[in-house]
Amino acid sequence: MERKRNIPIPLNSNSELEAICARSNILLLGVTGGIASGKTTVADMLKEMGAVVIDFDILAREVVELGKPAWKEIVDYFGRQVLHDNEILDRKKLSRSVFQDTEKRERLESFTHPRISEEFVKKVAEIANKDPDAIIQAIIPLLFEVNLQGLVHRTLVVHIPRDKQIERLIERDGISMEEAVNILDAQLPIDEKAGYADYVIYNENSLDATRKQVEELWQILSELQRQGSN
Repeated sequence: MERKRNIPIPLNSNSELEAICARSNILLLGVTGGIASGKTTVADMLKEMGAVVIDFDILAREVVELGKPAWKEIVDYFGRQVLHDNEILDRKKLSRSVFQDTEKRERLESFTHPRISEEFVKKVAEIANKDPDAIIQAIIPLLFEVNLQGLVHRTLVVHIPRDKQIERLIERDGISMEEAVNILDAQLPIDEKAGYADYVIYNENSLDATRKQVEELWQILSELQRQGSN
């Protein structure tokens, strides 16, 4: 586990989140990485050690459920071709529609990201009310890409080299080398993400090696939380 920098990230997303943190002693950790880097593995280890989980992928699915405001805006903009027969959003069709179209992707994000942030704040409030000393890990795949650092106190990148990302992606999804490279090329490079993070866990070796880094990180986070140094 490597500490990349020591400058605290301010909570500047909204006053409600700031107020929740001011009246509690919670610590918010943003967890991210590249595709197939092992974010889930590291998040599960942190959960075992006591971190409460808020998964932005789950929030992203919830805010576009049938009939919700983001669902309505998406259908108005993209048309009903992005729906299943039962009118539930077809996320694969929608992803293909925005994959290489910056304008469409930005419009989609304008529909979903504010709602996701609102749901995140609600969940943080619920957790803080139950446990004002909680360490909360927010799993945010696009943490740096969509500039959500202001939602957390510290950031963690789960890192593996690009060549290993490609290998794991091919094995995991059964896709070709070309498809794997195209997917990675559409993302912020893993090394660049690591350069923005407070902490980096290197996940290319054994599970034991990863767990050791996670345990070291947990000790640091627990001390920050005890000191109220978020």
